[in-house]
Amino acid sequence: MNTTYGIVAITLVAVATLGIGAFGLRVSRTTSDFYVASRSVSPWLNSSAIGGEYLSAASFLGVAGLVLAFGADMLWYPIGWTTGYLLLLVFVAAPLRRSGAYTIPDFAQVRLQSAGVRRVATALVVAVGWLYLMPQFQGAGLTVRTVTGAPGWVGTVVVAAIVVVNVVLGGMRSITFVQAFQYWLKLTALLVPVFFLLAAWDDDGRPSPVAPSDWIDPFSTGDATGLYLTYSVMAATFLGTMGLPHVVVRFYTNPDGRAARRTTLIVLGLLGTFYLLPTLYGVLGRIYATDLIDSGRTDAVVLELPSRILGGTTGEVLAALLTAGAFAAFLSTSSGLTMSLAAVMGQGLAGARLSGISALRLAAVGSVVVPLALALSAERIAVASSVTFAFALAASTFCPLLVLGIWWRGLTAPGAIAGMVGGGLCAGVAPVLTIAGSPDGWFGTAMSQPALWSVPVGFGLMIGVSLLTRGSVPLNVARTMVRLHTPERLDVDRRDR
Repeated sequence: MNTTYGIVAITLVAVATLGIGAFGLRVSRTTSDFYVASRSVSPWLNSSAIGGEYLSAASFLGVAGLVLAFGADMLWYPIGWTTGYLLLLVFVAAPLRRSGAYTIPDFAQVRLQSAGVRRVATALVVAVGWLYLMPQFQGAGLTVRTVTGAPGWVGTVVVAAIVVVNVVLGGMRSITFVQAFQYWLKLTALLVPVFFLLAAWDDDGRPSPVAPSDWIDPFSTGDATGLYLTYSVMAATFLGTMGLPHVVVRFYTNPDGRAARRTTLIVLGLLGTFYLLPTLYGVLGRIYATDLIDSGRTDAVVLELPSRILGGTTGEVLAALLTAGAFAAFLSTSSGLTMSLAAVMGQGLAGARLSGISALRLAAVGSVVVPLALALSAERIAVASSVTFAFALAASTFCPLLVLGIWWRGLTAPGAIAGMVGGGLCAGVAPVLTIAGSPDGWFGTAMSQPALWSVPVGFGLMIGVSLLTRGSVPLNVARTMVRLHTPERLDVDRRDR
């Protein structure tokens, strides 16, 4: 690829991102503007912003890389990431918005009236956010190195800097405009080149890709481990979505619960449309880029296909467009994660010496330091795999907290703490053992995809300890449950009467 085109594409995305963020600064005045955009974001704008932040490096690059390496069974990842929003729509979206909280720790304290639960939830938000941020920064480094030849750390540092500037400038208001723009940029970046690539494939007359006998499909091993891996990925992606901090915080920006449901419904359509495209790139990669499997660079297949299939100026321009989309993916997801971390950490910093806005700005800087250091020092692993660890952690901790907190009045603070700590330890230790020790056999399989056993641990501890501590049920639980489940319109009508 012509490095000039790649540099121009990255520069344009960076400038557009900063420009839109600066526009958000003009309409960000209050603490509520910075934290939740004053809860006035329309469903269409909010759903575009959710699509922008949710479709990360794992979606833009990782899905195609997995399909290239392992075939169609890897489609469980995008299916799971999309289906998670259906469960979010059914169980969480509207009640969570009615809670009136800013963050997951806010919701935990409102529901359980416990500072201890809030502290544990805060620590887990930071852990999930860091685990999710690191692959975004690493993916940015991979993209910049692939298209420009620059050292990988350049892309990593540039993305981190732009994200911090946008959050500091205008908070959630700025991030909303930026992410909405970036969803449509990512969709366009994948959609336009694929027409040219499919036409060139048809002209080549090459046969449809068939999996060679030496390709290993991790989900079809012929024994029980393949079935376990499939169901574990489903558990992580189906249930982890509702516990991702940068996803959950988006529902606090809707005007009411009805708007939150409409937002979720639109998001399902946006995600379903998007995920058709990386699959096509993975299929074309099986025809034109199988050498990337041996070199361990499957995540680069989306960026390299135009040059391999088309060549010339057309291939270089289309590759630059894909580079712009990939860079937007890193920026949008990193922005959402940084915003959610800054909101949680900023509330802890806010006090007599710091206003809410100043605390959020300081927290935004601090929230990227650790994942940036890890991204620069740790060995890179496949973006889709590392993101799945974050989903497993969220599914094992926040999913039980939200589902039980919204739908079961018997949940207690000791139960919530036990479930989050137990589920979090199970889902958190597993990736460390997997990366550090590469264990074999059933133990290695269970550690590589822990959600199928760590999620039941989280739910089981939360329910079991709550039943043993029935006396700790908050005294105002009945009022809180009515607040969560009463539509705003009914509440207004009752007050009018």
